[in-house]
Amino acid sequence: MAESESYHLFGNVLTFRTRPSRGAPFLLSECRSAPGAGAPPNRHPEDEEAFRILSGTYEFRVDGVVRVVGPGDWVPIPTGAPHDFRNIGAVEASMLILNWPGRQHEEFFSTLGEKVAADAPARTPSGPPPEAVLADLRRLSAACGVELLV
Repeated sequence: MAESESYHLFGNVLTFRTRPSRGAPFLLSECRSAPGAGAPPNRHPEDEEAFRILSGTYEFRVDGVVRVVGPGDWVPIPTGAPHDFRNIGAVEASMLILNWPGRQHEEFFSTLGEKVAADAPARTPSGPPPEAVLADLRRLSAACGVELLV
């Protein structure tokens, strides 16, 4: 069995546990988020997505509705709905992310993320990226089928 790959992106370390490029019908990622880290507002028309919280406290915004969730909570994302999340706790939080069929997110995480070891620390971002960096992230993201709404 091939070793899992991990990527650091937006203050999260995402480790692929099951992935479409290796024959699975979905992408299952384990995500560890630094305090204050999360995902910027985004939407995607082709991949379904759901989150299962393992530890810590996250704030999710889905289609404008804000929800604070913790261990055991499940957050489904309706197809194409704008959404974002953030670890609002003082310590690292974790969750599982399920995307199906998952090809968009596998490409998104591996293209935009920095390859790291699975046990690499999730680093809190120092602030929003400069506009030039954001423009590049939006371009790369769009090529993967994920629209960043920042």
